Order: sequence, then structure tokens, then C-alpha cells
Amino acid sequence: MRRERPLSVRQEAILRLIRSWIIEHGEGPTIRQVGARVGLSSTSSVAYQLGQLEERGLISRTGRRWSSCRLESPAPPRRGLRSR
Repeated sequence: MRRERPLSVRQEAILRLIRSWIIEHGEGPTIRQVGARVGLSSTSSVAYQLGQLEERGLISRTGRRWSSCRLESPAPPRRGLRSR
């Protein structure tokens, strides 16, 4: 059985940001808003990280824009913790 790699610190930060942003604003943040809050100046780096989270099934988009994203997993797996 193939084990899924844990989320990176940055991916965890992005998921926390998306969760709180949706609660506060009713929709997901834009790529630039994510980058500004997690310390990524390149929009392509942010898009890559969001794509990785989408590929893992943790977020999804209802449209083309990332601000239409929603969380698919209530609690992402924590980095460094092993499941039994």
C-alpha cells in the first residue's frame, strides 16, 4: 500500500488560511492574497501549491478562479504525526 506524504508546513499554512478566509469572507482567497499571507511572492508558486492540495483532494474549485475553492477535508493530516 502506498503511503501519502504528509503536508508541508507551507501547505498546512495555506489550508489554515483558506479555512479562515472562507469563514470570514464567504469565499476563498485569490492567489495573490494567499501568497501575501504565506510568504510566496510568485503567483505560479502559489498556484502550484494550490494545485497540489487540489490533486490530493483537500480543496476543490467550483469555477476557474481559486477564490471559488472550498475545503474538502475537515481536518488535514498533520505533518510529522504517524497514523496507527
